[in-house]
Amino acid sequence: MENSKTLNRNFEAITWGAIFIWWGVTELVVSLPHGVGAIGIGLILLGLNLARSLNGIPTSGFSTTVGVLAIVLGVLELASSILRLPFELPIFSILLVVLGVVVLARGLVAGRNQ
Repeated sequence: MENSKTLNRNFEAITWGAIFIWWGVTELVVSLPHGVGAIGIGLILLGLNLARSLNGIPTSGFSTTVGVLAIVLGVLELASSILRLPFELPIFSILLVVLGVVVLARGLVAGRNQ
């Protein structure tokens, strides 16, 4: 049990380090297309949960959801910058609302099960 907690803490530390490094790289390299940063962060978060799963540690629904939403955000931003749509969608705002609904729904379902 203690070994799993230590391993999970190590995974989380590696994940945060990777996120900060990736964020820094995307800020330094201005020629990267919009959306690449969010896709990278989403992949890092999903990688964290894959590592947890492969080592018998319970995955986090929250970081998995945020990872998937980050990838969706990145893909939509990348697509809109490549396709040059004649309108602009408030993608980030929409995904924040989706995340809020997911968190709220999980809280309500957990409250009913008690």
